[in-house]
Amino acid sequence: MPVTIGALRESAPQETRVSVVPEVAEKLAKDGARVLIERGAGERARFPDSLYKSVQWADSAAEVLGAADVVLTVQPLSVAQIGQLKAGAVVVGFMQPHARAAEVRALKERGLVSFAMELVPRISRAQSMDALSSQAAIAGYKAVLIAAGELQKFMPMLTTAAGTIRPAQVLVIGAGVAGLQAIATARRLGAVVEAYDVRSATREQVKSLGAKFVDTGVSAEGSGGYARELTAEEKAKQQEVLEARIAAADAVITTASVPGRPAPKIIPATAVARMRPGSVVVDIAAEQGGNCELTRPGETVEHQGVRVVGAVNLPASLAYNASEMYARNLYNFLKPALVKGELAIDWNDEVFVQSCLTRDGQIKHEPTAKALGGAT
Repeated sequence: MPVTIGALRESAPQETRVSVVPEVAEKLAKDGARVLIERGAGERARFPDSLYKSVQWADSAAEVLGAADVVLTVQPLSVAQIGQLKAGAVVVGFMQPHARAAEVRALKERGLVSFAMELVPRISRAQSMDALSSQAAIAGYKAVLIAAGELQKFMPMLTTAAGTIRPAQVLVIGAGVAGLQAIATARRLGAVVEAYDVRSATREQVKSLGAKFVDTGVSAEGSGGYARELTAEEKAKQQEVLEARIAAADAVITTASVPGRPAPKIIPATAVARMRPGSVVVDIAAEQGGNCELTRPGETVEHQGVRVVGAVNLPASLAYNASEMYARNLYNFLKPALVKGELAIDWNDEVFVQSCLTRDGQIKHEPTAKALGGAT
């Protein structure tokens, strides 16, 4: 019997993305799956129902949850929605396990299999499944556009009859996927760009995009391509150099985060006070607590003439492309488990093993299990 794969109209506030776009729905159908989508699921991402072919429609989220063998989501399902899932269902999407204790416990208690896209291992074979990177690229791009909109000056250098306008100075903190996209976008807009990351290995990547790498003498190479947390001494040394560069910048884009932990505080209020009035900080780590001491998620705070933007869910502000990229990530993740239209998860595959959050009444992701007091 073919597997039924379901997608919902996302119910989280201001979430405009959809987990299955028409292109991916067609691929799933060709793979032999039955695709069940809640009516209007793609409308906010500019994918009207009329674009979907080879799918079946549900009039409510409850209908999808009760019938689907696999549910693909953007935001985590609520506890109530988890309670509506059919026995033996599989859930795939962003799970935010460190922030969603009740939801993780609900998945565990119902004995459901869930896969967290943020846990997909960063290995070559899984690059096409890396939803964190695809969505981070959008966040980095949008952060620079927000900064350009907030600044009361041009990004590029202009030569006019009224004289020469100097280019804006942009500092990007964090040179992961979001940071590199921010660098590239700021450079395209003509700004002079500096960038900093505690991982010295990013130096060449930063330079290749035409930016100057800020060397603080501190390196924090971590595992899995992420940065490790800095010691107190390293933070102090980093801070001295960074605060001087922050003070010289017209716009600062912060992207630094440590998986499963609050975002490191890199910009204190004293550093913001040293910036020129009219400058802007766009903090895309706001949802993890922010890299700036003054950041308030979802708000813009003004401090001594400097605007601090607590940017949240930036991918949803570019919902069409964000949905395309995310849906492809989900498809590439799920495809190896689709065999002649049926679901056959290979539990010897490291991608499935490492991204599994719950299974057989257990929390399989050890850091989450420890944080929630559950058994692995």
